[in-house]
Amino acid sequence: MTVADTPSAHNCQVPHFSAAMTGQKSFDLNDYSGKTLVLYFYPKDNTPGCTTESIAFRDLHAEFEAHNVVVFGISRDSLRSHEGFKNKLALPFELISDPDETLCTMFNVMKLKNMYGKQVRGIERSTFVIDATGKLVKEWRGVKVAGHVDEVLKFVSTPN
Repeated sequence: MTVADTPSAHNCQVPHFSAAMTGQKSFDLNDYSGKTLVLYFYPKDNTPGCTTESIAFRDLHAEFEAHNVVVFGISRDSLRSHEGFKNKLALPFELISDPDETLCTMFNVMKLKNMYGKQVRGIERSTFVIDATGKLVKEWRGVKVAGHVDEVLKFVSTPN
């Protein structure tokens, strides 16, 4: 069962996972107990929408941190690609590499999309908020970049 397949995706416990990420580090969900996490899934490094979205998270990073929120970007790109993308944009947060689509499958973000008249399988731009207890508390799917990061920040900075 994936996180997104649960009857009520909201307030469901996210299964433990670990993955390789930039900075020669490994992400482990248990390491972030007590913190709110924002996981944003994006299709590909160095593409216009993904660059714009990552810059928006970068520019609001201090505000996310002020609310005890840790941001991670996730795509199927390699760690090498992620390191270049992170350095090019001076991203203050880590990027998680998911080349085998383990996390993409867990969060059910792989979709068939039309690109130049062809059906291609790719990541549907999506963002998930996991609370300090490890529960999924909010998800956005089919994200349009404009204004999205502001909406995420508003959600995580509003008391429940």
